[in-house]
Amino acid sequence: MIQINRRDFIKTVGLGGASALVVAPFTKAFEPNRKRLNVLLFTADDLNCDSVGCFGGKVPGLTPNLDAFAAEGVRFEYAHVTVAICQPSRGVLATGLYGHNSGVMGFMHTDRDIPTVMQTLSDAGYLTGILGKVGHSTPKADYKWDFAHDQKELGNGRDPDIYYSYCREFLAKCRRQDKPFYFMVNSHDPHRPYHIAGKPAKGAKEPSKTYRPDEVAVPGFVPDLPGVRTELSYYLNSTRRLDDTFGKTMQALKESGFDKNTLVMFLSDNGIAIPFAKCNAYLASTRTPWIVRWPGIARGGAVEKTHFISGIDFFPTVLEAVGLPVPKGLDGLSFLPLLKGDKQSGRDKVFTQIDMKAGGDAVPMRCVQDKRFGYIFSPWADGRFWYRNNNEGLTMKAMVEAAGTRPDIAQRVRMFRYRAAEELYDLKNDPDCLDNLAGKPGFENELKKRHSQLCDWMRRTGDPLLRAFENRKSPRNFKTALTEVYGDNYTKAAARQPKAPRTNKKKAPNKNK
Repeated sequence: MIQINRRDFIKTVGLGGASALVVAPFTKAFEPNRKRLNVLLFTADDLNCDSVGCFGGKVPGLTPNLDAFAAEGVRFEYAHVTVAICQPSRGVLATGLYGHNSGVMGFMHTDRDIPTVMQTLSDAGYLTGILGKVGHSTPKADYKWDFAHDQKELGNGRDPDIYYSYCREFLAKCRRQDKPFYFMVNSHDPHRPYHIAGKPAKGAKEPSKTYRPDEVAVPGFVPDLPGVRTELSYYLNSTRRLDDTFGKTMQALKESGFDKNTLVMFLSDNGIAIPFAKCNAYLASTRTPWIVRWPGIARGGAVEKTHFISGIDFFPTVLEAVGLPVPKGLDGLSFLPLLKGDKQSGRDKVFTQIDMKAGGDAVPMRCVQDKRFGYIFSPWADGRFWYRNNNEGLTMKAMVEAAGTRPDIAQRVRMFRYRAAEELYDLKNDPDCLDNLAGKPGFENELKKRHSQLCDWMRRTGDPLLRAFENRKSPRNFKTALTEVYGDNYTKAAARQPKAPRTNKKKAPNKNK
């Protein structure tokens, strides 16, 4: 049983280090009003920020619909999701709370008495609709959307034309009932399995363009190997189909006549599903291509290069935009001023986290990033815990095979598997996070500064990992703290670790030197 998903958690740990959450004070629906602002949230699944053309993508013409959309809205250079794993990332969007305050610390729902964006807007008279990722995007399992179609009904979540048809149906329903809407459209692209040209998965559609391995731009955090290029070419195919789906969604919105009165946001739930991105806390893990179009408010083609925003801020921003009161006690803060071109204090850094990955194993990570440095605390990384996730694919296979003859790649594989309890990176000069500066001479003050920032955040938000962080120099004490927080989800994960990977043991016998 997951010990952290108890109703009394907020009472035990506290919220924001102080009081419990105050639920939004809606007792009856607002009166329908066709002039009220509509909201459409479109999410990609496992899309790397650097893949999108307007965010510096190096593959020409990969995302034409997204690039055109960015020309009509605001593009945020320093935007992050809070958790680089699908369901907890979406849980943050819906609740405006960090996972340790909402209860969504992994692939789970919550039974806590907390507001959500869909319920709050529904109580205010909005029709709520969702396409794809329904379970992962609904933190309270008993919430009933007014309109819902999931993966199997959407061509395995990968048919742009079916998305278009359902978008038209939902928007027509809103028109008939004369109600504003909250519509969450979730592509299942470019999530694995990636698309192999000419071999679409059952029900899926061929993308409008496919790519060859020689057209790939390999991210700097993985080596440039033939196997890596092959897998990334499949990823590009899926990314192009995501862009196709987004284009068809925007077409349906425009044809409905609602486009001039709809706040549209686009982002990815986390980074690409290869090593050192998804299910981690690196820059590539959480940086997301967040674009906002709000006709008459947000200036088209604008690029916000100063402030940090994150998934924790989505819920309060939506409520302020539509003119509803924001519940007290949320961890996030509305970034509405930024959409209007104003400045906002307190947005010079971002906090991100991991608690439990698919399967329930606890692999906690805490991270604080600003424009210059990123610091990651991974208390499970004791030199014996062998990290793995289900996002390794052909890329990790190619890396492991190359490790036998390439010491640099062997070191990269070891870093992924064993990590370090503390990591510090110069994000300006090393955005791929290749050179861990923690413990190196000359960076003591930077490390100390991040210790202080993370500790303050953990106290302020009631993070139960605070004790582990405070005892980071005492392995016995912080392991006890991990067991108290995660219970069997940590102890069983630790017990399952192999003493040494068989492939590395044969090919690199001096791996610990």
